[in-house]
Amino acid sequence: MQILVLNSGSSSIKFQLFQMPEAKVVCSGMVERIGLENTKISYNTDTNKIEKVDSIDNHKDGLQLIASYLMSKEVGVIQSASEIQVVGHRVVHGGSTFTGTVEITEEVKQKIEKLSVLAPLHNPANLQGILVSEEIFPVAKQVAVFDTAFHQTIPVEAYRYAIPNVFLEENKIRVYGFHGTSHKYVSGKAIEFLKKEKSKIITIHLGNGCSMTAVKNGKSIDHTLGFAPMNGLIMGTRSGDIDPAVIFYMVNSLGYSLDEVNILLQKESGMLGLTGYSDLRDIESEAEKGNADCRLALKMNAYRIKKFIGSYASVMNGLDAIVFTAGIGENSDVIRALVCESQEFLGIQLDKEKNGIRSKEARDISLPSSKVKILVIPTNEEVEIANQSFELLSN
Repeated sequence: MQILVLNSGSSSIKFQLFQMPEAKVVCSGMVERIGLENTKISYNTDTNKIEKVDSIDNHKDGLQLIASYLMSKEVGVIQSASEIQVVGHRVVHGGSTFTGTVEITEEVKQKIEKLSVLAPLHNPANLQGILVSEEIFPVAKQVAVFDTAFHQTIPVEAYRYAIPNVFLEENKIRVYGFHGTSHKYVSGKAIEFLKKEKSKIITIHLGNGCSMTAVKNGKSIDHTLGFAPMNGLIMGTRSGDIDPAVIFYMVNSLGYSLDEVNILLQKESGMLGLTGYSDLRDIESEAEKGNADCRLALKMNAYRIKKFIGSYASVMNGLDAIVFTAGIGENSDVIRALVCESQEFLGIQLDKEKNGIRSKEARDISLPSSKVKILVIPTNEEVEIANQSFELLSN
């Protein structure tokens, strides 16, 4: 079975074509910095490696470009669209409607669209991926794997908000959690690494969107993102945690509309609001040049992560490992060093030399004396989506 996996993020599309059930990667690639200058495109097979810079304005154009590479006479891996039997899609918000992987129907698409109000940077891009792939691969079955599914094990004391009960009972307002496919994958790899099923792990997913999960004995028990993917950590364009009183002040005293505040907090805040840049690579580069705003933003970013490490270590009554993953977590030695600085009380001791080594392999970057393992584990949401899609359609 050939399964194409599409992982549409807020500003990127990752893709991999798998031969299942062996999960052999036929090709892979990424379109990143969508909507920004100098969109980066990569496409890799056993015999070809293409990297180029182009201008891609939106996710639809990015998906059509990916399809053109897959079926290219020069570098393609399939001759026709009919060779793709399944397309597996990452969908960010499943609400209380979707608690597991599903085959996509018209009803499923309608529900994903309705949930877009809760994940406006993601669900529309996810749905666009579904619609475009239905056009390009009309024979293939379309499958949705939801980021929220892994967090269904969060206990009631952690997922409820302290607001009148009716809002949970009738409106389903609660913590849902996100990046679940990534957190599930890397926490599983961390458990394998630690060789202990009963474990207390904090997974730290850092990309344009960021989140952390407390994973106890393989299950999510708390998570930084909540009802929608905009609270918790400081992100590329999202503010993360903010006092709700600020929103009322902006509306009632500064004259902003609720829509304007929503756009500001989702698309104009975070690292972009602090520095003028949303891509951490640009921020680190400017910080090295002495840009004070960028230096402060890096410190603020790390400080927020450290607060949640302390919180989750307390909730789990201990800590075996912290795991850095996703684009920033895997590649930014600067952020990892700032996060692990002055954490001796918790038993976190970073090996600075190991931290500076760039690698695509899972690795331990802690000192031998560190009581808590510091792991860098590349996420692979795509293989997780492929496995779940295959399992669904094989039963």
